[in-house]
Parts: sequence; structure tokens; C-alpha cells
Amino acid sequence: MKVVVNARYGSPDVLEIREVPKPEPRPGEILIRVHATTVTRTDCGFLRASPFFIRFFTGLRRPKATILGMDFAGEVEAVGTGVGSFSPGDRVFGMSPDIFGAHAEYFRVSERGAVATIPGGLPYREAVVCEGAWYANAILSRFGVALGQRILIYGASGAIGTAAVQLAKARGAEVTAVVETKHLDLVDSLGADHVVDYTAEDFTKIGEQFDFVMDAVGKTTFFRCRKLLEPEGMYAATDLGPWVQNPLLTLWSAITKSNRVVFPLATDARSFVAFLRDRLETGEIRAVIDRTYLLDEIADAYRYVETGRKTGIVVVDVAGDGVATEDP
Repeated sequence: MKVVVNARYGSPDVLEIREVPKPEPRPGEILIRVHATTVTRTDCGFLRASPFFIRFFTGLRRPKATILGMDFAGEVEAVGTGVGSFSPGDRVFGMSPDIFGAHAEYFRVSERGAVATIPGGLPYREAVVCEGAWYANAILSRFGVALGQRILIYGASGAIGTAAVQLAKARGAEVTAVVETKHLDLVDSLGADHVVDYTAEDFTKIGEQFDFVMDAVGKTTFFRCRKLLEPEGMYAATDLGPWVQNPLLTLWSAITKSNRVVFPLATDARSFVAFLRDRLETGEIRAVIDRTYLLDEIADAYRYVETGRKTGIVVVDVAGDGVATEDP
């Protein structure tokens, strides 16, 4: 089978496609024939070991995880002894936040992992939305977003942002999405109540205040956004921020009990995938796909994601189910 290997840290040029033996499922595991996966900002960060300190967790000199890829969707090829929840032929999706490994033609996961059956006839490429939605849901849950509350989502056109708009609307929130001109129609179609074009006006000067402000792309700061917050409002971002300020501000907010800044970590992937399955089935969330690449083109997918200009998710068509395209 083919796998995409990053034997060392570096640019997408270090990626190699290799032929390796197909694994066999161990007791309690399922073997998945991967049809679709994604390339994300997380993959790019792990490929380059950026920020540098992640090497203390991923390997100082060389990466411990040499096959990246968190999101997957595919068909159960075989099951190990003791598996009762899945059978060969089941269409499944999920994510692997601990060991990655989905940039491969076959991938084995624990039956008790973050995996669920794909609802209805949803195409594989539309089921690989877990990672962005997982991060978005972690922030919305920490905020406690509820019916009637107001949230501003900066960078609402990325993987996290498009999921956040939809999940916030499903919670009954009033959503203001901040995007560039070409994405206005997109976020409107996702259910945003108000849309701000940041290329046409300064979103921090719109004269409104919100219960929550979420930076979904890591391109603004609390200090720039704080005047958008109600007196008891909360801010969260999806990255560390300049000089690692977001975790530090979170710590200070906890010490002072102001709770103005939060930096929640996504946890319990298994429960989240089950939750997401229900949202996909009801249509409360859908995939926004920017581009699709074939497995042999995965280095190009990384290069595109690294531009920081992607819309929604970038899919890798591992099984060749559809025509790869570079057009959003």
C-alpha cells in the first residue's frame, strides 16, 4: 500500500510516497481502506515542527509520527478479534488526534477510537470535517454559547471558521462572520446573520459588542478585539498568538477570575465524532471543500495550505473516487 512519509522535519519537499505492507488489524482494531483525508494547518505545523517547542512532544531531532493525517473517511476492510461495533464494508469516518496516520491507503484504529459510521449516502470527501469542527466545538462549549447570544467569528471561511458558524447557529446564537469579499456569499449560505468584509472596513470599529469573539485563524489578538466584547464577554483564539500571549492571557484571566480570555483544548474526540455524526445527518453542518488533490499530489496540497488562503477544508482523494481539482 502507499503511505506518505515525513522521515524528517521540513518543507513539503521532504514528503515521500512509499510502498509498505498493508497492516493487519490487531485485537480490538479495525482496518480502514482510506478513501479521503485532509491536509490541515496542524499537519503543516507538525511537518515543519513549528513552533519549535513542539519537538519536545513530537521528537527533538526527527518526528516520532512519520505518517501525518488526522481526518479520515473510508470503508472497513477487516476487523480484529473482539470487534463488535463495526463489520467489513461499513462506511466510517473519524479522526486520529494522537497517532495521526491517515495519509495512507490503509489505516487501523481502535474500535473504541474516534470513529463512527458515515450517515446516509454522504460522500467520503464530505465526511472529513472532524478536526476543524472539533476545535470549533471546543471553543463554543467553553464559551457556553446558547440561544440568543451574540458571537463574532473572525476568519469564518476556514476549516474551523466554517464549522464554528454552523455549530453556533445550531446552538441558536446570533452570528456575525468576518471574512474577505470573496467569501461573503459563502458565510451567508452557512447561516451567518451578519457579515463583515474586513477588506472594506475595520471589523473592530463596527460599533457593536458581543458576548463572545472567536479568532478562528490566528490572525488577530485579544487587545485588538477587546472593545468588541460586552463587559462579561469572552475571547478565544485557535493558536498561541504573538509571543504565546493567548495561553498567558488565559492564565492571567483565570488568576484574576475575569475569564475574559480562554484557550480551551479539544478533548474527548470519540464523543465528539458521535456528536458530529448526528449534526451531519441532520444537515446542521456540512463540509466546505476548497480543493481536492490525489494522494500522489499531496505535497502540492501542503504547499497550498501553507499559503494560509484556503477556504474550508483541503481534501486528499486517496482512493481516486473523484476527479481532483484545484478550483474551490
